[in-house]
Amino acid sequence: MSALLRPMIAVLATTGAVMAVAAGLTGKVVGVTDGDTITVLVDRQPIRVRLAEIDTPEHGQPWANRAKQALSDKVFGQIVALQAVDTDRYGRTVAKVYRNGRDINREMVREGHAWVYRKHLRDPSLLEDERRAQEARAGVWSLPEAQQVPPWTWRQGGLTRSKRPQGIASTTEPGFTCGSKRYCREMAVAAVRPKLGFRARGVR
Repeated sequence: MSALLRPMIAVLATTGAVMAVAAGLTGKVVGVTDGDTITVLVDRQPIRVRLAEIDTPEHGQPWANRAKQALSDKVFGQIVALQAVDTDRYGRTVAKVYRNGRDINREMVREGHAWVYRKHLRDPSLLEDERRAQEARAGVWSLPEAQQVPPWTWRQGGLTRSKRPQGIASTTEPGFTCGSKRYCREMAVAAVRPKLGFRARGVR
């Protein structure tokens, strides 16, 4: 390959990758991992999708089960459109998810099931949706203030099952049901948590 052709091929490869990320995809949701991760069957190929710009409670956090259930009720078994914006370090497609024109990512924030993921925010208008949900005490904002811990703070704190502070009980979170569907499994979460010693962080 000549030295003159190499730069041209590199440019074409980069352009192709950008076009692939920007391309819209459509498929059926066949799995819901948690409140911000789903599996979509696109052209018979399963694609793991991380909902862009939002972050929902981690497994073991208060409201984690309810966030997962809310997302399941919205999209499981349904045809959705994906507006891919990136690929994360786990190989998941980061995307905005739409069902019949509804912005599912935004709905999760509006209903209080998700925080705006400030580190990866592209649409600042989501912050207003979060503010309104907080004022209305919707979803996670109805919890005691000590339990309103952003997932990124929770992850940094390393609060796993093996490192759970004393006095935190593990029980089934009330209000979470799988119904007749088989996509979810019963999960135990902390229903009562004392103050964790740190406060939720805002925009850095």
